[in-house]
Amino acid sequence: MLLIMHFQLSEEHLMIQKAARDFARNRMFTRGHKRDEHQKFPKEQILKLAELGFMGMMVDPAYGGSGMDTVSYVLAMERSVK
Repeated sequence: MLLIMHFQLSEEHLMIQKAARDFARNRMFTRGHKRDEHQKFPKEQILKLAELGFMGMMVDPAYGGSGMDTVSYVLAMERSVK
C-alpha cells in the first residue's frame, strides 16, 4: 500500500517565513558587510528581531518567549541564511 502525505504550511507559518525573509533581505544583508568591516555588534537588528518575536521563539510566553513551534523556528532560520 502506498501512503502519500501532503505537507503544507499554515497561514501563521507562511507569515513567519515572509517576515524572516523580508527582515534578512532588507535589514541584515544590506548592511552586513559594513558592520563586519567595523566589527560592530548589530544591536539595532537584534532589537528588531526581538520585536518581531524571533528571539526566544520556542520559549514559553510565560518566560518572555514567543511560544512558537519547531517548524516556525526552522522557517525563520532557513530564511535568514538564504
